[in-house]
Parts: sequence; structure tokens; C-alpha cells
Amino acid sequence: MAVLVNKDTTLLVQGMTGAQGSLHTRACAAYGTQVVAGVTPGKGGETFDGIPVFNTVAEGVEATGANASMIFVPPPFAADAIMEAADAGIGVIVCITEGIPVVDMVKAVDYVAARDAVLIGPNCPGIITPEQCKIGIMPGYIHKAGTVGVVSRSGTLTYEAVWQLTQLGLGQSTCIGIGGDPVNGTSFVECLSWFEEDPDTEGVVMIGEIGGEAEEEAALFAKAYMTKPIVGFIAGRTAPPGRRMGHAGAIISGGHGTAKEKVQVMEEAGIHIVPTPDLIGQRMKELLKG
Repeated sequence: MAVLVNKDTTLLVQGMTGAQGSLHTRACAAYGTQVVAGVTPGKGGETFDGIPVFNTVAEGVEATGANASMIFVPPPFAADAIMEAADAGIGVIVCITEGIPVVDMVKAVDYVAARDAVLIGPNCPGIITPEQCKIGIMPGYIHKAGTVGVVSRSGTLTYEAVWQLTQLGLGQSTCIGIGGDPVNGTSFVECLSWFEEDPDTEGVVMIGEIGGEAEEEAALFAKAYMTKPIVGFIAGRTAPPGRRMGHAGAIISGGHGTAKEKVQVMEEAGIHIVPTPDLIGQRMKELLKG
């Protein structure tokens, strides 16, 4: 099994004919994802690599039955693109765009939630179920089908963890990059609940970073509900308070959201914290063998 996306997922790409949209549409299609439609206003009726292009998401869904969307729309318009996808009945919306205004995302997140859709991102690498479906910008070749779920706020650290797991012979069930913005669509808690419910996921890698309380909330959920081992890592341990490090959401403010606080709460919840990212794969291998 898999979480959220699989070989039966049919993908519509918003902003497909732009530079980044076209590049990653081709990569997703080459991986084996069923890319069935694209949306670029004003280019309806055209095709891209044999994929039909529509003026609106609603037209694309009606014509192809697409059930997932990948968004490469510029920041000023990306929140509207998210809401358009939800309004058209898309169930899984993956927004890659970085730099969307926070006030726009607050509105978009509420809009998506009211329609029972799942939003991954923004400012994220996407989601992949290895050897079945890739929706995003991650390098497909580093992934291997298996039983370890991965969820992360950092794209590059996701790739690092995945490559370690693959090299150690541990495949992944699904890998989800939730993004590092202050307001995003999918939380650690939701991802952990999906992995807990998935019978083919045996362990979970969770990669967090400084800022916010998402990791602490996930730790409390894990303590109460998770039966599967979790390996955790928190990035940004040396970041000074008040200075943003990398992601917009990675900032320690008011003395809260520090790496020390997160690590303490996670360890108290039974999550196996590693001090450096190069130990993620090995620790998971030890836990699954034990």
C-alpha cells in the first residue's frame, strides 16, 4: 500500500507550460506518473508532449478525471491556484511554489480544509510513492519501494535520508515533503497518522527544524498513538534566536521553537533522535532489525 498517491493517481499540472512546470512534468511522466492534463490560462486546446492543456482546472478534471494536482504557479497567483484545484474537486494538491504571501496561504489552507482535500506544501519538494507515483521535484532514482515512511520540512534533508535508507537496503513506502513555510497545508501529525494506519509502513523518519511547534505537537501524537518506531532529526541546532535560518518558518521567536526544546519533547515521547543527519538511515535499520 501507499500514502495519498499510488500507481492509479492521475495528475494535472497547473503552470505546466512554464520553464519549471515543463521540466518537472517531464520528469514525473518519465518516472511513470500518469500525467493526464495541464492548465495554463489562454493555452487551452494546445498539447504539451501529447498531454492536453486546458484553460481551467475544472475543464481539465471534467475531461480527464484527474485526482491530483501539482502547482508551479508564480507566488502572487499560487494561492488562487490552490483554491481553484480544491474547488474543482482535486483530492491531493501539491504546491511547489516558494514565496507565497502568508496572508494568502491562511485563506487557501482554510479553503482546502473546508473541501476535505489534502494540500502538501507550499515551498516543498512534493510527495513520492517509490516505483508508483512521483509528484514533485525530488530525484526519483534515489528512492526504492519499501516500508519506511519519510516526512520532512526540508527537501534536501529528505533526499539525504532517502539515499541513506536506499543504500542500506531499506525502501520507502511514501516520502512527503511538507515544506518549511510558517503556514502550510499538511502537518507532521497528519503524516504520522497516515503512516500509522498504513499496514505496509513499518517505521517512520521524521525530519524537523527550529521554529514553530509542529514537532512538539507530533511528539505528543506519537506518544499517544504511534506503535511504529520513529527516527527523528532536528535541523538548526546552532541557529541564534531571532534569526531566520533557511526556511521562512525556521525562526526561533520569544524563546520558543528551539532545537533543544523540540529534541527534549520528542525524546520524552519515545522518538529516537539522532544528533547528525548522517545517522538517520543506520538508526532506522537498527530499530527495524531489533
